[in-house]
Amino acid sequence: MKITIEKINKNFGRTAALRDVSFQVEDGEFFFILGPSGCGKTTLLRAVAGFVKTDSGRILFDNRLVNDLPPYRRNTGMVFQNYALWPHLTVAQNVAFGLTVPGRNLPPKERGERVTAALAMVHLENYAGRRPGQLSGGQQQRVALARALVIKPDCLLLDEPLSNLDAKLRREMRTELKRIVRETGLTALYVTHDQKEALSMADRCAVLNLGRVEQIGSPQELYRKPASLFTADFIGATNLVPGRVTETGGGNLTVETAAGTWTGPNPAGRFQAGDRVTLSIRPEAINFNAPPAGSVNRKEARLVESVYLGESIEYLLEPAAGIRLRACRLNPENSETAAGSRLDFWVDPAEVVVLAGVAA
Repeated sequence: MKITIEKINKNFGRTAALRDVSFQVEDGEFFFILGPSGCGKTTLLRAVAGFVKTDSGRILFDNRLVNDLPPYRRNTGMVFQNYALWPHLTVAQNVAFGLTVPGRNLPPKERGERVTAALAMVHLENYAGRRPGQLSGGQQQRVALARALVIKPDCLLLDEPLSNLDAKLRREMRTELKRIVRETGLTALYVTHDQKEALSMADRCAVLNLGRVEQIGSPQELYRKPASLFTADFIGATNLVPGRVTETGGGNLTVETAAGTWTGPNPAGRFQAGDRVTLSIRPEAINFNAPPAGSVNRKEARLVESVYLGESIEYLLEPAAGIRLRACRLNPENSETAAGSRLDFWVDPAEVVVLAGVAA
């Protein structure tokens, strides 16, 4: 099912929760709504589900207007952050609940077959007789997912479903959720503030900030080609270095900063000499190996500190007074570099993202 959001607005008193939000989710797409707390992402998801009435705009399911339809007539499956399981019911009874309500009340035999199939899909077929209190957090999350799937929804809505799980379980459930969405072919709308969830699972994401859409794109586009300072800073770790364009030409530009001169791309001639800009440089883009002959963006910095993380080392570098850059070296052979040491590094111009404006 295709979901279309057209110029949605929602205010709570004087607070604007959603401001002219528009995007389209394609049939079978795993689409993420990503943003910090208070950006409006859960309000938007609840508006799609029918739990929140918007002030203006349209919500369409396959070109069918659903603004005035109550939740039970939208045929969406909702997975809540807190699982919302009934502790006095068994796993099977929790999953079957949606098949017992008016308008969807199935005969016992068909209901049992549906429940068995849904539990098998989340690998819980042997837990049907247990109660939620006898399950781990990951198992409870699977029950909530099975309950959403058993009604055969047209789309799946997920509101930060993994936030209550520990890091290991979150990684496991990411894989499971992605598998289930692919196997069912469902359109899925997933709300999260966790960038790793979005980057590892989504087909596309909408980044929200203060109720507005900052950028829509694939995880790779959002990470490697952020369109704004907010997106660059919110999606993953980055170094933001303010400066001024001093020269353009040949598809590139030169930016003078407090950390020296840098070269980066100037797509479509967007920037001109004199423009104030901010450079976004990812920690992993900082190279410590020997640079190619004639390369630019070669720098030297004082090592402020290093943190050994096993598979990598994080460096805090100071190329100039008051300017600090975070760098990441994978699979380090030597982790004994002392604070105060001088390190040479370089950055490929293609890895320098030039953004309008100056970071606060």
